Amino acid sequence: MNLESPLDIDLLDEKFSLEGELGFIEMEGELPFISVSNKYAQADICLYGAHVMSFTPHNTFELLWMSPSSFSEEGKAIRGGIPVCFPWFGPHNSDPQLPQHGFGRLMYWEVIETRAEANGETLIRFQLNASEATKAYWPHDFSAELVITVGAALKLILNVTNTSTEAFEYSCALHSYFNLSGIENIHIEGLQGTTYYNQLTKANAIQEEANLTISEPVTRHYLDTQTPVIIADPVFRRRIQVQKAGSQVTTVWNPGQEACLNMQDMPDDGYETFVCVEATNAFKHSITLAPGESHQTATIIGLEV
Repeated sequence: MNLESPLDIDLLDEKFSLEGELGFIEMEGELPFISVSNKYAQADICLYGAHVMSFTPHNTFELLWMSPSSFSEEGKAIRGGIPVCFPWFGPHNSDPQLPQHGFGRLMYWEVIETRAEANGETLIRFQLNASEATKAYWPHDFSAELVITVGAALKLILNVTNTSTEAFEYSCALHSYFNLSGIENIHIEGLQGTTYYNQLTKANAIQEEANLTISEPVTRHYLDTQTPVIIADPVFRRRIQVQKAGSQVTTVWNPGQEACLNMQDMPDDGYETFVCVEATNAFKHSITLAPGESHQTATIIGLEV
C-alpha cells in the first residue's frame, strides 16, 4: 500500500531548499529525502512517511539507528530512525490484515514549509490529509502535520486535527530507534515506580529497579507517564535524553535475538545495537477528537547537557 509519488524533486528544491542548509535528494534505487546541515547538526528525512532517518549533532556521532537491511521502496516500511505510527499503534484492533502501525509511514507526506530559524535551527513542516487512499484503510477525514526542528536537539511534533463532522479515535507513536554501543552496556533511567504493560507476558507490573537494563526481549508500555528518560551508554560516553509532551505512554522495545532471526529487514544481530524509546498514545490513552479538535504528540531527543 502506498500513495503514488506526487513528488517532483526539482520543483521541491526550487520552492523549499535553503541555500547551504537544506536540500532535496533523489538517489537511484532509493526513496527521496531531505538533507539538513546547520550549525548544530546534520539530519536526513525521507519524504516517504516523513521519516527521520539520521540525526547527528556536531559534538557526537549518529544518535539514531537504521537497519542496514531496511527496505527502501514504496509499499514497505523503513526499519529504524523515527517511523510515524498513525492512525493506529501496533496491529489494527479489528483487522490484522491492515498494515502494522497504520498507514502514515507508508505514504508520502507533503512538504508545506521549510524555514531557517533566527537561532540557527532548521524547521520542516509536513502534512498528510485524508484522501481516497487513506479512506481505503480508515474512514475518517483528518489533517496530520509533522513539524520537525533540527537543532542541538531534534524535536518532532505530530499534530492531528479532526476535519470531519463526527468524533474519531486514533492511536500513534513516534517510534524512535536509538544507536547504542551494545544493548548489554546501557541502562534507561526515569521509569522507576511506573506501572507498565508487558506485551510479552500480557500482564501489568511496576518497575521496582532504579534503572532498566535489557538482557532479553522487551516490549513494555509504561502507562500514565510524561517523565523524561535517559539512555545512559558509558561505552559511547554519552547520555541521550528523550523528552516528550502530549503522550501518556512510553514504549521501550528491543526484539532480542530470536525475533531478529525472523525479520527480513533487520540483521540477525541487529538487536544488539539499538533500543526503541517511544512517545506513544495508545491503549487507554488513545486520543478521541471531536470535530475541529486537535492533539499534539511531541518528542525531543538530544544529549543531556
